[in-house]
Amino acid sequence: MRCKLSSIFALACAMLIALGATQIAAASEAAWQQLQAGGSVAILRHARAPGTGDPQNFRLGDCATQRNLSDAGRAQAQDIGWRFRERKVSVERVLSSRWCRSLETARLAFGDMAEPFPPLDSFFSDRGQQDRQTQAVRRTIEEWRSPGVLVLVTHQVNITVLTGTFPAEGEILVLKPKTSGGFDLVGRIKL
Repeated sequence: MRCKLSSIFALACAMLIALGATQIAAASEAAWQQLQAGGSVAILRHARAPGTGDPQNFRLGDCATQRNLSDAGRAQAQDIGWRFRERKVSVERVLSSRWCRSLETARLAFGDMAEPFPPLDSFFSDRGQQDRQTQAVRRTIEEWRSPGVLVLVTHQVNITVLTGTFPAEGEILVLKPKTSGGFDLVGRIKL
């Protein structure tokens, strides 16, 4: 009897995992379709960078004082760009936090299109900037009216405050601006 119950439990767990994977794949595909259709915003957390926050001697213009992408992070950033090209997503503009790990992610994925954009800078260590920066990013998303895609490269804390979602490193959230203001979260893409 005990073996039978554990077999049933294992089968139920496997079915739940498969169902979850199917739902994630469907949400991911809907997100890619929205990006291909254009007029949307892809906000992504920088690629893999070991650790949390930044060292105490952090200086904005000096990458040697910051937490940076690992080799896996650089490969992940290149993969993000490759996936956008493979899916024929028309990226029109790329804005990035000025932190080295975000700028490197943006440049490895999208090349020279990457532009530093201070409202996307991390406010992990300075929550006093949170409201001002979040409102500037929200306005940028809401005002996006273009047939192409706007890509925003930033940090977990910024994305979580903006969307209520805790993204993994390199994860993409696809947002659709609403004509009445605000935006909808269409889906998430984990690479």
